[in-house]
Amino acid sequence: MKKRPLALALLSLVAIGAPLAAEQQTADSPETLIATVNGKPYRLDVFRALLIDRLQGRSAQNNPQVQQQLVEEFMNLAVASQEAERRKLEQNREVIAALELARMQILANAALTAMANEIEVSDKELKDAYDQLQKKMSRTEYKARHILVKEENEAKNLIKQLDKGAKFEDLAKKHSEGPTGKDGGDLGWVDPAQMVAPFGEALTKLKPRTYTKEPVQTQFGWHIIKLEETRQGKPPAFEEIKPQLVNLVKRQKIGERLNDMGKNADIKFNQEIVQVKPADDQQAQGQQ
Repeated sequence: MKKRPLALALLSLVAIGAPLAAEQQTADSPETLIATVNGKPYRLDVFRALLIDRLQGRSAQNNPQVQQQLVEEFMNLAVASQEAERRKLEQNREVIAALELARMQILANAALTAMANEIEVSDKELKDAYDQLQKKMSRTEYKARHILVKEENEAKNLIKQLDKGAKFEDLAKKHSEGPTGKDGGDLGWVDPAQMVAPFGEALTKLKPRTYTKEPVQTQFGWHIIKLEETRQGKPPAFEEIKPQLVNLVKRQKIGERLNDMGKNADIKFNQEIVQVKPADDQQAQGQQ
């Protein structure tokens, strides 16, 4: 019951990126504590790290309710880690390895963030990245309808009716068991790559205003597919995805730098554990 007022009072101190008043700056030093648990002090910065980790990439907001939940989680971590220390689990071989790996990952992420902040991306690089993205995203979209039934013979009979001049929409409304049946089987604009394989493959083989002459089977049943028209899909506007392009170029540059750093690093493998094959041998195996 004593934790809720604490979480509410912390709001101004743990706000991410918020400027602090002079009196808060004095209290908010690297040694500022969030709590002591069984006499052991826990720094506010450690709680901040938990807060940032939990909020990253999530829709949750940094508000008193979320902070209350995280304070309780932090306290549970504190007492559980103290129990691990009481059991001397920090001397366990697997725990030692996990702690070492966690330290490597944290330092690596910090280095990557620092490297990313140092990288400047030119307008030309952004334009080139956008041009490459346009090529990858250039795709044909298909406006289609379908009729879905359970039995192949029923689908074949419906195709015969279409051949005799029946309207596709009318047959779909009357016979299709799919959710689009009431709309005449209208699927709107679709990307075949997002459809189940047999359906997508059959759709791409059709010409506008034609339908499949044989039923197409999927896990949902038997389909009759009609292609109404096609169009070229448009990628997002440059300004709309500019932040993602900046991150893309930075990741590419960081990848290149890491590759160079790896080539220049003095790496000596334990030959009893790791068998390193010459690059020529690896290339030869790849060509076989």
